[in-house]
Amino acid sequence: MKSDKEIRHEGFKALFSNMDIVEAERFIALINREKFDYTEWRKNLFQDMTAEEIIREGRKFAVDFRKIKGGI
Repeated sequence: MKSDKEIRHEGFKALFSNMDIVEAERFIALINREKFDYTEWRKNLFQDMTAEEIIREGRKFAVDFRKIKGGI
């Protein structure tokens, strides 16, 4: 199991590799400022999508991710 320090480090690494510094700082400020219920958000994330739409979006994400990460 990863420590809190490791999770925080990996989170910041992911955040700053996908956003410029200003956007990343804004994101952190938004998360700290707003009351955000991750569990509730996840429950409703795919609520209005069919299984086929979810699969299509997943495949699109996988292709985009491979482009970003260099063919992983």
